[in-house]
Amino acid sequence: MMQRFGIHGALASMLMAICVGFAPGLQAGAAPKSHAPRVDTQAYLNEIAEGYVKLALAVGEHDPMYVDAYYGPGEWRAEAKKNAASLKDIEAAAAPLILKLKRLDVSGEEEIVQHRAQYLAKQLASLAARVAMLEGKKFAFDEESKGLYDAVAPHYDESHFKEALARIDSLVPPGDGTLQERLERFKKDLIIPKDKLDAVFSAAIAEARKRTKEHIALPENESFTVEYVTNQPWGAYNWYKGNNRSVIQVNTDLPKYIDSPVGLACHEGYPGHHVQNVMYEQHLAKERGWIEFTISPLFSPQSLLNEGAANFGIEVAFPGDERLAFERDVLYPLAGLDPAKAQIYFRIHKAVGTLSYAEDEAARRYLNGEITAEEAAQFISTYSLVTMERARKLVTFIDQYRSYVINYNVGYDLVKNYIEERGGAADQPEARWRELGALLSSPQVPSGLR
Repeated sequence: MMQRFGIHGALASMLMAICVGFAPGLQAGAAPKSHAPRVDTQAYLNEIAEGYVKLALAVGEHDPMYVDAYYGPGEWRAEAKKNAASLKDIEAAAAPLILKLKRLDVSGEEEIVQHRAQYLAKQLASLAARVAMLEGKKFAFDEESKGLYDAVAPHYDESHFKEALARIDSLVPPGDGTLQERLERFKKDLIIPKDKLDAVFSAAIAEARKRTKEHIALPENESFTVEYVTNQPWGAYNWYKGNNRSVIQVNTDLPKYIDSPVGLACHEGYPGHHVQNVMYEQHLAKERGWIEFTISPLFSPQSLLNEGAANFGIEVAFPGDERLAFERDVLYPLAGLDPAKAQIYFRIHKAVGTLSYAEDEAARRYLNGEITAEEAAQFISTYSLVTMERARKLVTFIDQYRSYVINYNVGYDLVKNYIEERGGAADQPEARWRELGALLSSPQVPSGLR
């Protein structure tokens, strides 16, 4: 049976060295002393980062979804499995690390070091929130997302979505049935045949990679492989393996429309999750030796920025009408679809994107116990304009990942606004690439971008 250990065990011994053995003048719970030696901030943060990574690995032993990627020391993962720390042990061990960061003054350090300290503080606070959830604590939707992702999704009533639907109605070809039924009828001729999906997706990846490499320097050995899978709650997933390599899985449970390949190629690959992880590994984990960037906890503020940057990266790689032109001239013919429908579908697709917060609102009401799973699916189908089959699939995602749904649109809005405020407006494509690359080479947290 699994061996348990208390706060006096191996994990506690490691944390004791971090909390009281490194900086005598900054012991947890004690006021700084005037005779205390000046703290070596980088070394101090390195110690805390090591504790954070080991705790994240320990949480992963309780929650198989928690560690999304890890390419740090193999012995640390083996140690986490061997020690089998209880949730109470992890909770007790995280508290002094959080306190140490609160008490550390980094105001005189360079900006990137200040960001690092803030990043560690938010990641550790999120870890503590996830542990509390695993222990059985129930949070309201907004409280949960704030604790895990350092962000809260805006609230919209149904009138907001009805106004957006009215605008979309004028774009969809007229006919019998509801707006959702008319849209599905129009889209049925835009499904990529399964035997052509790989060729279409490969062409989208190649173009996204070419565009990204024109602006972001990537290692020569970076690459990823694509796998087609079924029976998953998500549409696609990037599994980063370290050393600049990823595996991207595409779920084929539901039909893939012609707009999917560019979105997936950019979001999961270039300049999305694959590039994000390569940049973190190269610039933060290897060049700076910041061990915290060898691990990616799924339920953490890092995920909100990653999902947001991946979604915004689609517009960075294919600005203006360039996506329309590429899909019409390259992907439609590859898929054997009529390119005459490309322009109207592109306009509809952009308009439907304004409904994205309907999924957040459905998730909020559902997870707060205000509506049933079937009512949540009906809300999503009505206000996101998807079939009930696809809406029920989204509810299974909400069941498994809960408030994670906010990361895609809240993250997108946050990253977009941040980059545009720094000069990366739509009519300044070079500045957009520059600011996106800078964002992926620096430790950031959602609240720090506001």
